[in-house]
Amino acid sequence: MTSGAFTQIGAERLALLLALALFFGFAFEEFYVGELPHRPGGVRTFPLLALAGGSLYLLDPSNGAAFIAGLVVVGSWIYAYVRRQTENGTSAEGEFVVPICNLLAYVLGPLALTQPPWLSVAVAVVAVLLLGGRRTLHDWAARVSTQEVITAAQFLILVGVVLPLLSGKPPIPYTTITPFGVWLAVVAVSSISYASYLLQRFVFPNGGTLLTAGLGGLYSSTATTVVLSRRSRDEGMTPELEAGIVAATAMMYVRVLVVCSLFNLSLGRILAGPLLALAAASALLAMQRARVRTSSRTTSELANPLQLSTALVFALFFVVVSMLATVAQLYWGRAGVFALAGIVGVTDIDPFVLSLAQGGAGAIGLSTAAIAIILATSSNNVLKAIYTIAFSRHRESVTVAALLGSLAALGFVIAFVFSR
Repeated sequence: MTSGAFTQIGAERLALLLALALFFGFAFEEFYVGELPHRPGGVRTFPLLALAGGSLYLLDPSNGAAFIAGLVVVGSWIYAYVRRQTENGTSAEGEFVVPICNLLAYVLGPLALTQPPWLSVAVAVVAVLLLGGRRTLHDWAARVSTQEVITAAQFLILVGVVLPLLSGKPPIPYTTITPFGVWLAVVAVSSISYASYLLQRFVFPNGGTLLTAGLGGLYSSTATTVVLSRRSRDEGMTPELEAGIVAATAMMYVRVLVVCSLFNLSLGRILAGPLLALAAASALLAMQRARVRTSSRTTSELANPLQLSTALVFALFFVVVSMLATVAQLYWGRAGVFALAGIVGVTDIDPFVLSLAQGGAGAIGLSTAAIAIILATSSNNVLKAIYTIAFSRHRESVTVAALLGSLAALGFVIAFVFSR
């Protein structure tokens, strides 16, 4: 590479360094100009710190001795500031954030000069977003319970610890799936459920029954149906509750299609037309019932879906259903798989869907697998219609039960047409 090219790269990196440091400095002053008028750092200090950090690093890039020496100086300066604040008793909200920002500005120099541009840009942008979002983050922290934190830690265990440990294991006997595939299915379903729960809990806490029920359908349309049916004991089965139950079913079809497509795109393509048609029909029915507005109370009774015990039960159920699907196909062929689809529909259809998507479809054929999944969703709608009447105990619940029954019948008709 020519010296001119080196010069161009150096000029570009230097410009990036100055731009990011200035951006960080402007944001820093904007956030702390009123609260900490005598704080160190700002629109002039941050570019100088970044230049110092980058220059000292380039003096000795192999050992980084000069950069480390400068880091010690900056650290001493930060220590003096924190100690003075403590001795004077002038603590403020940004007492420790301010020194960290100065340290980050110093590190931003070598980061911008040596690492890919996207990394230094990402670091600067995230730092600014964290500064600007402090009130929002504090509000969220006040709303998040200890149990929520534990649940998030459990999710990280599911994804970052258990999943890598299962990689490379042989298939489970009497199935076509591996332990890694089982846990990957657990992670996929848990991620969708957890994301919908977080949206419902923190982003749209007062979104109204219809929106909250739709998000609940991504988590579990059956659980959402039970919650809304129980509510109707006190409020009566209002059109709004009816719309929420049907909207949750509409999102069930979307969830099944997404989960299936993640593991078997060919099967997802076959199911796209029927499931989207059923989702559209459900959405139209929900909109029709939602025209009459009543209470806007949300379905806050839904519990956090992400628990280690739930994940273990799901994994066990997934393996059992996969074995049953293999046995049913081996001894009874298509009829056995269709019968199993009708049975699992009265429990949890996700393990059945995933068992077919991960390998069962290859043994019985994509069209047979698609029919079985449609039958399972229809069977689940029959179960929800029964739940609606059982938990509501209102005569008006017959209306929404009939709507769910109609969707189940439509699914059976589509499955019959597919089988011809």
